[in-house]
Amino acid sequence: MKTRVAVLILTHNEAQHIGRAIEAVSSFASEVFVVDSFSTDNTVEIARSKGATVLTNPWTNYSKQFQWGLDNAPISSDWIMRLDADEVIEPELAREIAEKLPTLGSDVAGINLKRKHIFLGRWIRHGGRYPLILTRIWRKGQGRIEDRWMDEHIIVWGGRTVLFDNPFSDHNLNDLGFFTDKHNKYATREAVDVLNRRYGLFAEDQNLTSDGSSLQASMKRFIKERIYNRVPFPVSTLGYFLFRYIGQLGFLDGREGLAYHFLQGYWYRFLVGSKVMEFDRVLQGSATAEEKRLELAKLTNLKL
Repeated sequence: MKTRVAVLILTHNEAQHIGRAIEAVSSFASEVFVVDSFSTDNTVEIARSKGATVLTNPWTNYSKQFQWGLDNAPISSDWIMRLDADEVIEPELAREIAEKLPTLGSDVAGINLKRKHIFLGRWIRHGGRYPLILTRIWRKGQGRIEDRWMDEHIIVWGGRTVLFDNPFSDHNLNDLGFFTDKHNKYATREAVDVLNRRYGLFAEDQNLTSDGSSLQASMKRFIKERIYNRVPFPVSTLGYFLFRYIGQLGFLDGREGLAYHFLQGYWYRFLVGSKVMEFDRVLQGSATAEEKRLELAKLTNLKL
């Protein structure tokens, strides 16, 4: 007995990743859909050569693009998997998916997977970075993606979630320049979410719970929004880095780990706080929430 699985991947100039991603799911995926936002390299050609169906749609943010893919891809499979172009389903997990999915009862709506991060060629095992438990597979018609500008998760309903044993890899092959540029853009988007919660600029999705996603993801969201974001950022960022690097043994990840934990656990968090401060100073001059929203859209060049 074989269960059909559709894999949905978003792309923009992912030529060096997309073939690897599709090949890694080929043993269990019955269909692969790539939603491309008008790549200028040969991402689309590679995806089609690997058997994927390619759809195109203008980019707004990850959440809206992925939901567009869910709504518009001609998915006929029983289950859907979310996969980023730079992620790799390892052979052990591929076998586990193929073997376990057909055995799951109808009370199971989603599957949580363990993500491991590869940075500068090294698996970052410490600093609270493994395992990151994320809902990545769900029954068709029983899942959607959160409507957020940053840190969006899959929300499932109509059943419980279970955790599979084997991990998958987040292994981006680009250089540190790409990493810092990407996180600079992430920081802008996360600052928008922080200011939206502060001023109520637009509707916010608040449905991440342990029932509809992973317990780890819901707890981290709660701590970030209810505690971390309420502490002055020069204090919270330094405290978070020290907790990760010393308290959670991040120093055991070697030189690559030092670079990663500092950049992702301190520099990035400090950048988010700095952008919130910068944007907020400008927004103070606007009287209404609508004026603040329009001003923030102008500052960030985002379609808020």
